[in-house]
Amino acid sequence: MGIEDKMLLIRNYDLWRNLSDEEYHTLKVDDGFKEAKKGDYIYFEAFNHHKIYFLKKGYIKIGYIDNDGNHIVKEIIKPGDFFGQITLERENLHGEFAQAYKNDISLCSFSVDDFENLLKRRPDIALKYRKWVGFKLRKVENRLLNLLNKDVKKRLENFFLQLAEQNHPQKEGVFCIHNYFTHEDIAGLIGSSRQTVTTLINELETENILTYNRSQICFPDVKKLQKRGNVA
Repeated sequence: MGIEDKMLLIRNYDLWRNLSDEEYHTLKVDDGFKEAKKGDYIYFEAFNHHKIYFLKKGYIKIGYIDNDGNHIVKEIIKPGDFFGQITLERENLHGEFAQAYKNDISLCSFSVDDFENLLKRRPDIALKYRKWVGFKLRKVENRLLNLLNKDVKKRLENFFLQLAEQNHPQKEGVFCIHNYFTHEDIAGLIGSSRQTVTTLINELETENILTYNRSQICFPDVKKLQKRGNVA
């Protein structure tokens, strides 16, 4: 892929739309451009890792390995999202891994130092990035509160409500979204078991709250889901 094609890929996203050629090259995006096959690790058990990644195509599974050797999923990253040292701190990944998920991926990376220098020169980009990080941290906080204060069914309903509101803010009418979660993924994200998630999804389908299959999740009426408890 040529330099112009790489620049076009990243400029399709709002944060980078007004990035000059000089600023693009200052980030050394060309050096950090990467394509990976499904299942490849972008990094594994990272600790001292001073990079930020921007996903342009595909999905990334973020997680860690517990004491029993199980892969625990923390988050699924979709195109247009950042991962890695997103808070611009050092040594705070705590052994997490990032793995290409579902299909082949395309991403770019840059060092924390280079990105910080760009944000100092471009307060407009810094403001957008700060809002994005704030939203990301609120999601983490909400997830922790749900784990502490709600039963499994409520946690699952809130998971789907967040998903619906993020992809269809109008909250009116029937709509479907691409499904990039397995039952096991959802179980890891809400602190449950795959079998329990399968049972509860079947219940939600019976109640006409949603329909779920491997390719898509459809919401006949999001208001039904909202009545069961809004996301904080």
